[in-house]
Amino acid sequence: MAAVLFDFSGTLFRVETTESWLRAVLAETGRVLSETELISTAQALEEAGALPGGAVPVELPPDLTDLWAVRDESAELHRAAYTALSRRVPLPDPGLHDALYERHMSPAAWTPYPDAAEVLRALRERGIGVGVVSNIGWDLRPVFREHGLDPYVDTYVLSYEHGVQKPDPRLFSVACEALGADPRQVLMVGDSRPADGGATALGCRVHFVDHLPVAKRPDALLPVLELMR
Repeated sequence: MAAVLFDFSGTLFRVETTESWLRAVLAETGRVLSETELISTAQALEEAGALPGGAVPVELPPDLTDLWAVRDESAELHRAAYTALSRRVPLPDPGLHDALYERHMSPAAWTPYPDAAEVLRALRERGIGVGVVSNIGWDLRPVFREHGLDPYVDTYVLSYEHGVQKPDPRLFSVACEALGADPRQVLMVGDSRPADGGATALGCRVHFVDHLPVAKRPDALLPVLELMR
C-alpha cells in the first residue's frame, strides 16, 4: 500500500457536543440563558442537526431536502444548509445563528481522536503518503495546524474546493493523483459507508471506524498501521 486517505469528522477529529457548542457561543457573545433553557435549546439544536459534524437531523424539513443533498459542494451551500437548520430553533438573538456557524469552524471546537497523532506520525515515518478527503464547506487546515497534525498530511482534498462531494469518485481520484499513488494501492479510512465507500469505485481498499465520542474511541485507528504492512 502506497498511501492512506482519511476522512475528517468522525474519523480523525470529533466536534464538540452541541451543549458545549452553544455554551461557548453564549459566553463569547455575552448572551445568557438559564441552565434549563440552555439544555433544552441545545437538545433542540441537536435534533435539528444544526451542528456540522454532529448529529444528523432527526427529521429533515422538506423545503431543505434539495439543499441538504448538495450542502458540501460549496461554502455558500454549506452555510445556508446549517444556518437554516439552526434557525428552526429560537435563540435569544438572531445573530447567534451565524455565531454558532462560525464557532464550529474554530480549532477549539474540534478534538483529535487519541490515536490520531500516533497513527499519522507512524505513517509519515514509514514514508506512506497521507491525504485528508472531506465533505465539508470550509477550510479545515487551521484545525490540523492548531492541533499539531498538519505536518503529517501531504494533501487536503475538500469537497467545497472542487464542487463535488463523496461518494463521487472524482474526489478520491484528485487525492490519489496528488499523492502520486495508484488507487489500487490506497486505503481510505472513514466513518461513513455511503460516502467513504465511494473510494472502492477506483479500486481503493476501505476501512471503517465508528463515529463515537473521543473518550469512547481510544484506539480505532491503530488497525490502519497493520493494514499498511
